[in-house]
Amino acid sequence: MLRSVFLKTFHDQRASLLGWLTAIALIVLMYAAIWPSVRNQPSLNDYLDQLPEAFRALFAASGADMSTPVGYIQIELMSFLGPIVVILYAVGQASRAIAGEEERRTMDLLLAVPISRVRVLLEKTAAAVVGTLGIAAAIGVALVVEGRLFDMVIPVDKVAAAMLHLALLGLVFGALALAIGAATGSTGLSRGVPAVVAVVAYMVHGLGPMVTWLEPVRELSPFYQYIGHDPLRSGVSVPSVTVAVATVVVLTAVAVWGFSRRDIRG
Repeated sequence: MLRSVFLKTFHDQRASLLGWLTAIALIVLMYAAIWPSVRNQPSLNDYLDQLPEAFRALFAASGADMSTPVGYIQIELMSFLGPIVVILYAVGQASRAIAGEEERRTMDLLLAVPISRVRVLLEKTAAAVVGTLGIAAAIGVALVVEGRLFDMVIPVDKVAAAMLHLALLGLVFGALALAIGAATGSTGLSRGVPAVVAVVAYMVHGLGPMVTWLEPVRELSPFYQYIGHDPLRSGVSVPSVTVAVATVVVLTAVAVWGFSRRDIRG
């Protein structure tokens, strides 16, 4: 009847995942197509320099140069839209993993088969992890392949590094959604709380250098682990990856603990 929760989860989300991948390809294609008309416009850099410091901190990567492919993608994709796409996907999948099953009243059927709660949670988590990594990989492949069609060339190794950091950003908030959903059974909380935390973390990272009392906690923000070391220019930051992976592991352990102890009524 049900040989693998992991495979069944992937089977159930195949149409949704295809839609995400198609949308990503089109979004990146749009940015790549615009690039030729942007690279020869020095006035754009002048415009960025004239923006208020707080605005640049929140919506433009530090030191980004719109006349280079890396700087253009940093500002247009990696600083805002890319994180939103990956976080939305990861949180959506994680909130459906446990809390969604309970909301649809299918959890009792799932737990009726000879599979432990821990295995159910971990296999659903694995499906969300693979899907999130796939979304980030799709962005990276689209940047490399579609970018070359419009002379927007970015080193493949740097793209891979940035996508690893981007995927981990999504997985951190996905793991938070999973922990809340597993502990409460509420899809509303498992989506709402990570959304609020993501906004706060984004502001802490962006405004930290300008607000004295935020500076000490800036490095705790998942967005600092994501882009604080500028992976699109500098490559993988091992300390940042370590912190992000450790955060995901801890939150997943919390999810296992919460789901194992809770009375399931649906």
